[in-house]
Amino acid sequence: MEGVIIVISMFIVVFGIAYLHFTTRHKERLALIEKGTDASIFFGKNISKTSPVWKIIILNLALLSMGIGAGIFLGSMLEISGFEENAIYPAMIFLMGGLGLLIGFFITKKMDNEP
Repeated sequence: MEGVIIVISMFIVVFGIAYLHFTTRHKERLALIEKGTDASIFFGKNISKTSPVWKIIILNLALLSMGIGAGIFLGSMLEISGFEENAIYPAMIFLMGGLGLLIGFFITKKMDNEP
């Protein structure tokens, strides 16, 4: 019985996301038509120069991995200095992993602004 509820819930979530996506896209296009602006932005010819997605994903995964490694290292250093092991390892892993992703965000932003 629980499996059926989970499957139905997943279907409802996917349907809801798709419904919101298509209705929002339709409303945006209608607003552009009402204003009389050019709708060529939907056809992909005027795509601005951005970094390829695979480069961004690899950069963020690399920085996340380095952040997790640094978090484990700092956690072990803090454990040696007397902090409680159960609290310091997750805290350092999440802190340094988040810092790595934040650095990745700024590097990606810088890559997009370069000509």
